[in-house]
Order: sequence, then C-alpha cells, then structure tokens
Amino acid sequence: MPRVLLTAFEPYEEWRENSSWLTLIELTRWFDGGDDVVTRRYPVDFQAVKHRLAIDMQQDFDLILHLGQAPGASVIRLESFAVNMGSNHCELVDGGPAAYKSPLPLTAWGKKLHDRGVPAQVSYHAGTYLCNATLYMSHHYAACEGLQTQSTFLHLPVAPNQVAARQKPMPSMSVPLMAAGVAMLLEEFLQRSSA
Repeated sequence: MPRVLLTAFEPYEEWRENSSWLTLIELTRWFDGGDDVVTRRYPVDFQAVKHRLAIDMQQDFDLILHLGQAPGASVIRLESFAVNMGSNHCELVDGGPAAYKSPLPLTAWGKKLHDRGVPAQVSYHAGTYLCNATLYMSHHYAACEGLQTQSTFLHLPVAPNQVAARQKPMPSMSVPLMAAGVAMLLEEFLQRSSA
C-alpha cells in the first residue's frame, strides 16, 4: 500500500483558524487510510517547517499533499511548480535548482475535481511565501535523498465560518467539499499506484 503524508498549517496572523487544518480534520473523520496515511500540522515558520519536513520525509512517503490556506481563492489550486525564492527574495536553498515541477497528473486531477463538482484549477505559481517554500523543500529533500516521493501543494479557499468571523466578504468553500476534493485525489493516487 502506498504511504501518504498530508500536511496542513496552524492559524496565522489575524486568522483564528486555518482552512487547511479544518479540511484535514474533516477528512480524517471519515477517510480511512489506516497507518499508511500520516497527518501533520506544521507551524507557520519556515525554519520549523524545514526541520519537521526533513524528519517526516525520512519515512519515505510515496505521496505528499501539502494543504494551505489561500484567502481570496475561489477554487482549490493544484500547484504545479515551486520556485527557489522566499518572501525575502533570497534563495531557499543556496545554489539549488531554480524550480521543481510536480510529476503528479495535476491537469487530470483538476478535471476530475471539476467534473465531480469541486471547483479546482492547476496553478503555475505558488507564490514566494511559506506554501511555495514547503513544496520546494519537499521536492528538494526527495531529489537530494533519492526518494521516489511525489509532492504537490493544494491551496484551499477559506471556509465560510472564517469569512463570517471576519465580517468581510470574500470567496469561500465549505470544509466538507474541500475534504471531499482531497479524498478524491487520494483515492485516485492509491488506485493508480495499486494498478
């Protein structure tokens, strides 16, 4: 059975909750991946994420789905690329590759989600913040350690209760729908890997 790591983030700045963690909690209520699906909640701190991700990746996962919150997003964004640049415009890894591209079938995944009523699209730029850095480091650790791990990052809209708490209109998506979308991708990967 393929081994999967699902990561999410803790709340940050003015956000009292993080839709990535809400989605992961919802998913684990009913998706039974057994011992082959491991979940983590990472802090919103690059050095801490680097350290924890390096430890987690020693378990040699087949798939890593990083989940993160993207205020203002109206769809689930499947991130195709991670670039070697942080929010300070410095390289994340000195002399590292300029970018990594996910080998996962993101176009097919996006279509599958869309066809099943989950708004989604492939994105070609994950930004230069922690989400991009997390994806970059998961690709970089896999490349340096010779791991077969495939990774992507799913940027999730905020949840309706988060919008209500802020009392400021913005796009949102229900947590059960986001969790269902993640589950569809997990099932697709597990079926493809078992074939």
